[in-house]
Order: sequence, then C-alpha cells, then structure tokens
Amino acid sequence: PWLADHDVLGSILFPGTGFVELAIRAGDQVGCDAVEELTLHAPLILPERGGAAVQVWLGADDGSGRRTVAIHSRDESAAEPVWTRHAEGTLVSGAGLPAESLAEWPPPGATPTTVDGAYELLLERGYHYGPVFQGLKAAWTSGESLYAEVSLPEHAHADAARYGLHPALLDAAMHVALIDDGSSTDESTVLPFSWNDVALHAAGAPALRVRIAPSGPNTVTVTVADAEGQPVLTVGSLVSRPVSQEQLGSGGPESLFEIAWRPLAVPADAVAEQHVWGELPEGELTGAVVFHVPD
Repeated sequence: PWLADHDVLGSILFPGTGFVELAIRAGDQVGCDAVEELTLHAPLILPERGGAAVQVWLGADDGSGRRTVAIHSRDESAAEPVWTRHAEGTLVSGAGLPAESLAEWPPPGATPTTVDGAYELLLERGYHYGPVFQGLKAAWTSGESLYAEVSLPEHAHADAARYGLHPALLDAAMHVALIDDGSSTDESTVLPFSWNDVALHAAGAPALRVRIAPSGPNTVTVTVADAEGQPVLTVGSLVSRPVSQEQLGSGGPESLFEIAWRPLAVPADAVAEQHVWGELPEGELTGAVVFHVPD
C-alpha cells in the first residue's frame, strides 16, 4: 500500500529506489553483494486498477563474478501485455565497508538547517508524497555536504524488516538534496537515472543518518547509516535527470532518457553504402549506412 504514497506529477510511480532493492535482492541469490551500475530507462507507472507483473533477469557469471541484471514489467490488465524494460545494469561481488563514519552525530561543525515546510516545497515541484515517503526529520550542512535524519512512520516500522532497505526510506534519504541543492526556487522535477557502486551493508533499518555530497553535474555520492551510526548503504554515484509531466503522463514504454539523434545534411555527391554487421533473432539485421564523400 505504501506505493500509493509515491505520486510524482500526478502518476503513481514505482520509485527508483525500488529497482535498487530488486537488484540487490537478486544479487543476494547468486553471491553478488554490490550493484556496479543500474540505469533506469522507462518509468513503471502503476495502473489505477489491477497489477503489474515484474521480472528480474540475471545473466550468467562472466567468470569474474560479474552478472548482468535487467528488470521488466507488464500491465496484467492490458489486452495485449507488452514487457517494458525499466532498468538494466551489472552486479558484482567484493563490496567493502565505507571509509566514512557517521557515528558522530550531529556532524561536528555542521550547521543545522530547517526542514519545516519541506514537503510543501516538494509538492510545488511535483512530488506529491504521502505519509510513508515524508521521512525527512532534520538536516545540516557542512561545506557542500548535506546531512539528514530520516525515518519511516511508526506504522511502517514492521515493513522495514521485509526489505534490505525500505525503498520509501531510501527515497526519503534523498529529499534533503531536493530542498537544499542550490535550486530550491527551481520548479523542475528530477528522478534517479543511474545508480553506481551501490552496496548494502545491513538490512531492516527503520531510521537513517545520511550524508550526500556533490561529485559532478547532477551527481552525488550517498552514505547511509542506521540511527546508531553503523553502515547501512553506500552509493558511489547517483545521477539524476529532469522529468516532465508529459513523459510520465504518456503511460507508454518510451524511455525517459535516451540519445537524441540530430539530422545532418548529406552532400548531394555522397555515395551511400550499407554495411551489415550481424543477424539478430527472428532474422532481423543490425547495421549502418556509411556515406562516402568524394574529395
């Protein structure tokens, strides 16, 4: 039921943190303890009625302990259900404990910042979060780093034990970056796009301490500990991208983030030559067209 609390721009959206949970859980089955990379391609918008079937596929071990992972879904009520790819990436083994500790709390030298009205601000930016996702309780800043305390509401604590890290709680851990990232007056809505070097160190926490630090454009590192400061989860880098209501409202399988092809004018005297690289299943061919332009 808590999924209904994740309303983004008017759509009940399966959270990106849910895909991370699925990938981590799949890795547990085959001895992979880290998500090397997980890229989100298309949103999983939950139907108003009925359900969505989800498949998580793991590839074979490549000999080094690395496996591919892909997550698809289909609307069970559709007349002709089509599987949509939502996320894909790689799983690995050999994750270590984080070097940074959040045992000292509040962080020494950090400046408290108010979180009053945080969810009213996020509502204006398109995040219509329900109670289970409204977990931000306190926040601090130290240089470019953001720190926060987040927790699930009391009635959801029992649910925390069912997950490696409850997706609503991990989602709430990111909210401090949405309200205090230097763009609090920006009306844009952003969603996770690429998770990299994600490792779960402990399971079932109902409350967290969080550190978020910028590491590049639209990119942050995330360190998560439990209420006593013990390591829970680390994210080497998380890249986010803006999303529009039109993209979510389409309800189709189109990718949210994709390469934009721009046409180029071809000289009139260019000669086209097709090169076929290989044959795909069902007889389809993959190839390219190369234009040779005379000197």
